[in-house]
Amino acid sequence: MTITASPTDAGTGVPAPAAKRRSGGGGLGRYLFVRFLLIFPTIFILVTMVFLLMRTTGDPITAALGGRLPADQLAERIHAAGYDRPLVVQYFEYLGNILTGNFGTTLSDNRPVTEVLITYGGATLELAFYALIVAFAVGIPLGMLAAYLRDKWGDAVLRIFAILCYATPVFFAGLLLKLVFSVQLGWLPVAGRASTGSELQMQLLPGKTGIYLIDAFQTGDPEVISDVLLHAVLPGIALGLLTAGIFLRLVRTNVIGTFGTDYVDAARSRGVRESRLVRKHAYKPALIPIITVIGLQIALLLGGAVLTETTFEWKGLGFQLASYLASRDFVAVQGIVALLAVIVALTNFIVDVIAALIDPRVRY
Repeated sequence: MTITASPTDAGTGVPAPAAKRRSGGGGLGRYLFVRFLLIFPTIFILVTMVFLLMRTTGDPITAALGGRLPADQLAERIHAAGYDRPLVVQYFEYLGNILTGNFGTTLSDNRPVTEVLITYGGATLELAFYALIVAFAVGIPLGMLAAYLRDKWGDAVLRIFAILCYATPVFFAGLLLKLVFSVQLGWLPVAGRASTGSELQMQLLPGKTGIYLIDAFQTGDPEVISDVLLHAVLPGIALGLLTAGIFLRLVRTNVIGTFGTDYVDAARSRGVRESRLVRKHAYKPALIPIITVIGLQIALLLGGAVLTETTFEWKGLGFQLASYLASRDFVAVQGIVALLAVIVALTNFIVDVIAALIDPRVRY
C-alpha cells in the first residue's frame, strides 16, 4: 500500500488548507453556472413527461370531442391538427412550438393557451404569495417556540399542530375554514377574489395587472383594498398552513441542533438567557434550511393551488386547470402544466442563488 504525503505550504511543512488544495475552488460563479445549466434538462424532462402522459389516452381531439362528433368529422379535425402523424414528429413539433412561446390553442373555448396563462397566471402567483406569508408568519415563530419549549407539553402540542397542518388535505381545510368563518360567523367572504363592485372598478383601470392586490392599490379606494384582502384571508390560510407545518418542524429541529454549537455554549456560559439564545443566536442558522426547501415548497403550493382555487372559486391557473381536465381539454392542460414546470425550475434556481449567497457551504 502506498502512502502519499499530504500537500504542505512551501517552506513551512504545515499541511495546506483545504481551500488551497481544492482545484477549481468550487467558487460561487461556477456553482451558479452549473445550477443555471441544470434548468434546461429539468424543464425538458418535465415537459416530455407531460407530453407523453397526455398522449397515453390518445390524441387530444378524440379525448375532448370523441362521441360528440361523427366519425368523419372527428377524423377530419384530427388530420387538420396533425394528430394522425407519428408521435415522434408531434413531439418535436411540440418542443419547437414551446421554444417559440406557442403552447397551442384550447379545444374547449378556442383560446390561445398563452392568453389563458397571462389572464389567470397572476391570480395563482398572488395566492402563492399570500400562502408564503402565512407559512412564514406561522411556521417560523412557532418553530422557535417549539425549540424553546423542547420536550415539554407545549412542544408536543406544536408538533402535533405541525403534523395536522401538512397532513390535512387542503380542500378539507378550506371547507372547514369556510364553514366556520364564512357560514357560521359571517366574518369573511365565502369565495371569489373580490366582490362584484370591486372587480368592476379594477376592470376599468388602464394599466391593470391581473394581480388584484396591486390593482386594488391602483384604484386608491380603501374599500376595494379591504375587500381584496378579506377575500384572500381564507384561501391564503388554507394553502399556507400546508407549508407552515413543514417550516415549523424544520425550524424546531435546526434551532435545537444549533443549541449544541460552540458559540451558543459560549454565550450560555456568559449567562445569556435561553430565550435570548433562541432569538439572537440560534434562529438565523436555522433559517438556511428553510431557504433551501422553498423551491420544493413552491411546487407543493402550485399543486395545492389547484384544490384551493377550486374550493374557493379563486379563478387562477389551478381553477382553469380543473375546468380543462373536466372537459378533457388536454392541449390546455399541457400548456398550463408546462408553464408550472418552468416556474418551478426557475424558482429552484433563484433559491439556489440565495442559499449560496447566505451559506457558502452549499457551493461545494
